[in-house]
Amino acid sequence: MATIVHPAAAPQTLATRLRKLHYLLVSLAVIVLDQWTKWLVEVHLPHHSSQPVIPGFFNLTHVRNTGVAFGLFASDGGGGGSWLLTLLGLGALVAVGLYFWYTPSRDRVLLAALALVVGGAVGNLIDRVSSGAVTDFLDVFVGIHHWPSFNVADSAISVGIVLMAIDSFRPRHAQEPSREEPREAAVATASE
Repeated sequence: MATIVHPAAAPQTLATRLRKLHYLLVSLAVIVLDQWTKWLVEVHLPHHSSQPVIPGFFNLTHVRNTGVAFGLFASDGGGGGSWLLTLLGLGALVAVGLYFWYTPSRDRVLLAALALVVGGAVGNLIDRVSSGAVTDFLDVFVGIHHWPSFNVADSAISVGIVLMAIDSFRPRHAQEPSREEPREAAVATASE
């Protein structure tokens, strides 16, 4: 008697999971761009100074963020909060990494979104571990109303979360196994 396994429930092979690693090039690109832009700001823009790019809308502003994204929960400079945020960031990174590892390779939008989140998380963790604070420099505002300063890593995390939200509305229906998932995984062998 043959047992049929739904294609979406078919287990991923190690080879299938390894093929997803090219999405991590997105993560690497985010990390490199994030660290390079932060370095440029730290070298060329004095701390707490601003350089208008689009007057009345966008400045480059060099600030150090001891809190989480967009300056939330910033501390007064004590070291305890920074280590707690670092540990929380590492925990979140592990959770997103596991989610990435177990996401089917056919979910390309979700994999790209997770890769953006991983790249952004690593970019900010590098700063937090190396200096206890994250360099933020993108300052968007209208009149006196400012969005909290942010950086490339924060942007990648935000875009990744939006893509994950959009992907969550995508209908999940029966799909044929993709080229990279062997057809044998869709149909189990006859049981004895």
